[in-house]
Amino acid sequence: HLIIANILFFLLALVIPTVQDNAALYFFENPNFHWWQAFSHLFMHASIGHIFFNMFALYSFGVPLESYFGSNRFIFFYFACGLGAAFLHTAVNYYEFHSVADVLLREGYTQEQITNVVSQGKIYTDWQGILSQSQLKDLFNSFSVPAVGASGAVYGILVAFGILFPNAELMLMFLPIPIKAKYFIPIIIALDLFSGITKFPIFGSNIAHFAHIGGALIGFILMKIWQKNSFENRRWN
Repeated sequence: HLIIANILFFLLALVIPTVQDNAALYFFENPNFHWWQAFSHLFMHASIGHIFFNMFALYSFGVPLESYFGSNRFIFFYFACGLGAAFLHTAVNYYEFHSVADVLLREGYTQEQITNVVSQGKIYTDWQGILSQSQLKDLFNSFSVPAVGASGAVYGILVAFGILFPNAELMLMFLPIPIKAKYFIPIIIALDLFSGITKFPIFGSNIAHFAHIGGALIGFILMKIWQKNSFENRRWN
């Protein structure tokens, strides 16, 4: 049902572009932000390749997890990881935006001026003499570029799969070498963290690395809580 919903919303967004404009996750200080975007962004995708790989991963790792958890518990887990992804992504955007905005505030610009400029997608020439290109990019991307995709929830599923089936052998499509899940999944998450911190595009550009990390973190926390309380052998009906 999740895969079908994702495909239907992807097709709907192709026909009606305003669907993605309202459903993608914007920075909460951006006038385009709405509270429901914390959920709805999980059903939006940027391209056919984006939705294909997310849905392929959701099917590959979600099916054994849903069989293990039961459907209701799996749905709760999925959306909890998606919310964790939205929260950490937004928190990092807040830090990046305000760390750069503080530089402009010290130069005499007001918060309202800064917000108005980035809301319109403009760059003051004067700012180029104050901020580096990297800072300008952080300022505009964190405020204006929305996040889309189920990747954060999928990363939570990957973590749960790795905990429950640590010796399952996995491999990347472009690197056909089998690696056990207990090694493969931490490596993928570590590479995402490295890319997020350094902004080095290991997996390509325009990737919300900290959304991935947020989903993975919530997935790990939930699994540890459930295991601690001996919930791993129960089913939610």
